[in-house]
Amino acid sequence: MSSSPSPLPSQYASYEPHRQGSLPGFNPISAAVEMLATTGGIEARGAIFTRREVVDFLLDLTGYTNDRNLHRLRLLEPSFGRGDFLLPAVERLLTAWKVFDKRDDPVQELSDCVRAVELHRDTFTETRSQVIKLLILNGLDSKQATQLADIWLINGDFLLTDFAGEFDIVIGNPPYVRQELIPDILLAEYRNRYATVYDRADLYIPFIERSLMALTDGGSLGFICADRWMKNRYGGPLRRLVSERFHLKIYVDMVNTPAFHSEVIAYPAITVIARERGKTTHIAHRPPIEPQQLRVLSRALLSCEVSPQETGVKALDGVASGAEPWILDSSDQLAVIRRLEAAFPLLEETGSKVGIGVATGADKAFIGPLDELDVEEDRKIPLVMTKDIQGGTVKWRGLGVINPFSDGPGLVNLAEYPRLYRYLEAHKDQIAGRHCAQKAPANWYRTIDRITPAIAKKPKLLIPDIKGEAHIVYEDGQLYPHHNLYYITSDIWDLKALQAVLLSSVTRLFIATYSTKMHGGFLRFQAQYLRRLRLPQWKDVPDVIRSKLIDAAEKRDIEACNRATFALYGLSSDERVVLGGNGE
Repeated sequence: MSSSPSPLPSQYASYEPHRQGSLPGFNPISAAVEMLATTGGIEARGAIFTRREVVDFLLDLTGYTNDRNLHRLRLLEPSFGRGDFLLPAVERLLTAWKVFDKRDDPVQELSDCVRAVELHRDTFTETRSQVIKLLILNGLDSKQATQLADIWLINGDFLLTDFAGEFDIVIGNPPYVRQELIPDILLAEYRNRYATVYDRADLYIPFIERSLMALTDGGSLGFICADRWMKNRYGGPLRRLVSERFHLKIYVDMVNTPAFHSEVIAYPAITVIARERGKTTHIAHRPPIEPQQLRVLSRALLSCEVSPQETGVKALDGVASGAEPWILDSSDQLAVIRRLEAAFPLLEETGSKVGIGVATGADKAFIGPLDELDVEEDRKIPLVMTKDIQGGTVKWRGLGVINPFSDGPGLVNLAEYPRLYRYLEAHKDQIAGRHCAQKAPANWYRTIDRITPAIAKKPKLLIPDIKGEAHIVYEDGQLYPHHNLYYITSDIWDLKALQAVLLSSVTRLFIATYSTKMHGGFLRFQAQYLRRLRLPQWKDVPDVIRSKLIDAAEKRDIEACNRATFALYGLSSDERVVLGGNGE
């Protein structure tokens, strides 16, 4: 069986850009933009500042080098912040202009070379002053420098700004802002304009779409930003756009590299995407942030002749394929993944189900020591949390969660549960203040997720979200999972045998391939990635392999889990080596 694309709404089946509209006068959208322009600190604005060595590296990768006639090119910087990219780009432009074609009227000569946008008012003003100073240092008088800066720089929302003409280079570090921080009316406008604002997409997604569509034929976009969109659900429409209309030329994994002036949680990556056709992507991982080494690496990444022995650069074909997650690891590992995907069904096609535990929105109110929750006995359920399974087995700490749901649809009638009523009323300030309660005041006492008590009674495998290695714990059907835990149940597969498979390096390869990685090398063991696992049907597993899987899981013997799982999938000796085995 082949892997199917992540589900996408029909309007994204073939990408078409939305028309840019005008926003005359002062309206609610303008008011929302004004609010963002004048409020919020660095974190709220999604501003992460990039080190100069990385800026120069990215400028080199996009071909914005001062040995070219840069004053004949047009450069766009969508969110210039403190000028981390803008100022070095202007330095290169001025150097090239003075060498190749310096004339008497720099405003006329250079006015079309740069467009750069920044939303935040104070940041815009500060960086504008730096641009003017830089122009004066390079021979322009004060009037010329001010004129040129005012032509180049735009204080506004990049996603709502119209530009005349297209650009040869788009460069920068787009803002990383979650949807919850964007005013609803502005988010609705973004959704109307940009097809890639899908599901829980962060703000940098439409920034990439807008930037790509602004490129000239043959033009290049070079961004450093979080890599989540390359693999997760909300990145599907953007991946499809890149696959259909552009060429993913270069990918550089920046994990554990000091690319920024501050720590970031999500893994950043550099991507260079060109408006051209092409199937080969040049890939590098974790470069040292040292100028000379980055210059050597940039030449290797741009070369048609890739020599991995010297630089570690590899070439992979077909990385961008429709809306499918991008697999950017070694070709040997990719080959193993693709063979298993072709040979075996998805996990949930084998009688297994993946779920996530309950989110309450007010844990201090809904969760507490089970014996101390002063509600009716049938209104509370024993709860298992991540701390209960840290040692690899369940050591329940005695906590419980309140269940406000009836056995049928909806919530219980509080008039029938006086103790529950008194308890909820005593905690009403906490519970009713949640967003979900304010949206539906009549249901103010519901948990965010519905609680289904039958889940507690089913044996299950518990899996924490973020881990460096697989941490799979068997629970025999007494506890309800908390929202930081994913769980797997099965009516067909023996759960101990499945535990061995999930503890193996085969599962780690799948998760590492498809999940977004976090700072420190941690992986996301989320439902969307667990569902990509491939598994034989239980009826097709020989008894001897069943026994070996169960025995390995019960002993928590990872090497034995690997051996039994390798046999389960019929891995060749070469495939076993790729997965860290000895080939036997």
